[in-house]
Amino acid sequence: MQAEELEAIIEELCHSKAEEFRLLGYEHVSGQEVWACVNAKYAKKGMPELHQLVNDILSLKVTQFMNFLTLSAYKGDPI
Repeated sequence: MQAEELEAIIEELCHSKAEEFRLLGYEHVSGQEVWACVNAKYAKKGMPELHQLVNDILSLKVTQFMNFLTLSAYKGDPI
């Protein structure tokens, strides 16, 4: 699998998770924000295996996501 294909698949997974959050009532969630949340876990360790990455995206909970957004806002980190 080439890098472009992998990026497209990850982007689609993030948009799918954002759509799930929108269905739960969180209307202003984007795929980029979902990716920023998941990717923040890998800042120290580096990128994991593909199966772990997919699992982290699909198993992301709303509470984890909202905690990430809150901490980012306190730190002043743009997403």
